[in-house]
Amino acid sequence: MFGQDLLNPGVRRREVLGWSMYDFANSGYTTVVLTAVYNAYFVAEVAKGQPSATLLWTVLIAVSSLIVMVTMPGLGAWADAHGAKKRLLAFCTGGCVITTAALACFGSAALWWAAAAVVLSNVFFSYGESLIAAFLPELARRNALGRVSGWGWAFGYLGGMLALGLCLVYVLQAQARGQAAADFVPITLLITAGLYLIAAIPTFLLMRERADPCSIRRATRRRSGLSELLASWQRARAYPDFLRLLACGTAYQAGIAVVIALAAVYADQALGFSQAQTMALVFLVNIASAIGAFAFGYYEDRIGHQPALAVTLVGWMLMTVLAFVATSSWLFWIAALIAGLCMGSSQSCGRALAGALAPHDRLAEFFGLWTFATRLAAIIGPLTYGAVTVLTAGNHRLAILSTGLFFVAGYVLLKRVDMTRGMARALV
Repeated sequence: MFGQDLLNPGVRRREVLGWSMYDFANSGYTTVVLTAVYNAYFVAEVAKGQPSATLLWTVLIAVSSLIVMVTMPGLGAWADAHGAKKRLLAFCTGGCVITTAALACFGSAALWWAAAAVVLSNVFFSYGESLIAAFLPELARRNALGRVSGWGWAFGYLGGMLALGLCLVYVLQAQARGQAAADFVPITLLITAGLYLIAAIPTFLLMRERADPCSIRRATRRRSGLSELLASWQRARAYPDFLRLLACGTAYQAGIAVVIALAAVYADQALGFSQAQTMALVFLVNIASAIGAFAFGYYEDRIGHQPALAVTLVGWMLMTVLAFVATSSWLFWIAALIAGLCMGSSQSCGRALAGALAPHDRLAEFFGLWTFATRLAAIIGPLTYGAVTVLTAGNHRLAILSTGLFFVAGYVLLKRVDMTRGMARALV
């Protein structure tokens, strides 16, 4: 897999396998629920295709992101103080599995129950994503963060492909039997929840908790979530380049959030893709993402996290232009391929950058702030897309073009991060 020399002293390679398996496990949720199947199903079937259905979906994603923004830094600080990242991760995993399975129970007659399950499942998923990322600097040496992070993301996209592949096989069989979406989509959610649960087991068997609980810091953590969030931001002011990275991440992750949350909706509304075509498209994106994350991680450690991320942002700009001008499916497939290559690599770069600039005694807390930035992005991006569709009478092409501005902003803000200064400050 990779050499022991890439890992911190005392870290065994099987721990990295366990860590990577969590990316493998939770990617099915992103792929099936947020990207390929349930989002389009929610808009068309659960919300009955109403003019405000797309906006409602983006509002639900925004609400869940707002909850995570306010609470995750405090939860991260609590996990650092109690040495409880792994325990909290187990709780969040169970929460996401249960609420994902619950989505299978709610159709158009239970819109608001479905909406609640969407919010809760995304909250638990986001908590888990932040907590697993906080283990990265404990496992990998600083000169190998890109490779190890890329390995995890690549493994994650393999998990997403497995979940989507199993769902696609079932959907094609169900359609051949003449079943409607209301019959087969709920089963895909049960498949996704079951795979998440099973694939996450190696994480808890193989990965160690290395945080050292501190009774003094634990005593200072008895505050409300909002108070803890404000305290975390105050502490982060001592790390200005980490804060600059948060601004950059908020910008470019807003564009990525649009692609994750609304790619299937765009393919359906702008190009008339069928459910099977959309799932095949996302399957291709996952293949490209796995290749991009794995291969780019080695390139990233060679040229540096910052230049590597800049390359991916240029790729994202190209993707939005191609998607905007696409009037035939083949050009959109090319745009999707570019999106896949950029998605795996840019997500991996962002996680590695955060790990390089975060102080090692506050990893969960500072990754909580990184999650704050990505969840803020998940509010801004999809809501902007939804608002543009409303203001332009459903013009999804203008909405996807406006998404490109987020990547331009991210590129500009990235230039303000001083990696040498930021990494030196993180080691103090």
